[in-house]
Amino acid sequence: MPVLPESEIVTLLGPYLTPIIPKLASQLSEYLDLLVRWNSRTNLTAIRSPEEMVRRHFGESLFAGQHLGPNLPETLLDLGSGAGFPGIPIALLRPQIQITLAESQNKKATFLREVVRTLGLGNVEVWAGRAETMPESLKFHTVTLRAVDNMRSALDAASLRVAVQMVLLATGKTATPEGFREEEKVPVPGRQDGILLRIARI
Repeated sequence: MPVLPESEIVTLLGPYLTPIIPKLASQLSEYLDLLVRWNSRTNLTAIRSPEEMVRRHFGESLFAGQHLGPNLPETLLDLGSGAGFPGIPIALLRPQIQITLAESQNKKATFLREVVRTLGLGNVEVWAGRAETMPESLKFHTVTLRAVDNMRSALDAASLRVAVQMVLLATGKTATPEGFREEEKVPVPGRQDGILLRIARI
């Protein structure tokens, strides 16, 4: 039995993305089952409620996937991916994008590999390490950041890897770093202080 019926997942995601095609709902259901099962053994996320996981993790990630700019990026780096947010839901929504999930914690990187394998995500690879350890020449069109502990240092690390733009899921207090300009700033549904900020290199 799935953790939540697909129909309930679709309803919970209504404020973030509509319509949701059946294939996406099925993939998200499988992802949720994995997340809940692994989270009971190892701390992937502090959120325990499956409904909140759908809203906060899946919903906000899919919302970010709709705000990647007027032209979809060919490559995307999800820096500090954790349990795969926003990178994996974006990969499901936008299978034409080649996505790299950078996660330095081994248990989380192992989980990410399991999700990629289970869902058959040919457009996703996992970098089990810090983004700073990637080859200096490696750049990505878009870098995403969400709920990182130290946004300032994360932005510094991201700026080394980004060719065109960053998409941040953050709070209203996040400032645009030097060398970038604000392209889009929209409130995240269901979050009082949550914003999606898309910034581009000047």
